[in-house]
Amino acid sequence: MKNQKLKDLKKRKLKLNNELKQFILKSITKNEKLTKPTRWNACLKLTTKNLTSYNTKTQKRCVLTNRKNIIHKNYKLSRLAFLNFARNGMILGIKKSTK
Repeated sequence: MKNQKLKDLKKRKLKLNNELKQFILKSITKNEKLTKPTRWNACLKLTTKNLTSYNTKTQKRCVLTNRKNIIHKNYKLSRLAFLNFARNGMILGIKKSTK
């Protein structure tokens, strides 16, 4: 479990580092005012980048429990951790409803 968490953190750091480079290269390839060789070189650099920097390779994980299944998108918590916090009243504005 700890090893998966470390791998996930490493992938996220790599993604953050490559995100700005990818944005710049994409803007260069779309800019038609630049010469063709510079646009072509930028396109080549985009295609030869590291595969782990793509969004699909990073796994969404819970901050507390490190579970990778159902993650609440606003709170970045797993379903179980979110319900536990809601029951204890630790998340403002949310409480468990009972019938």
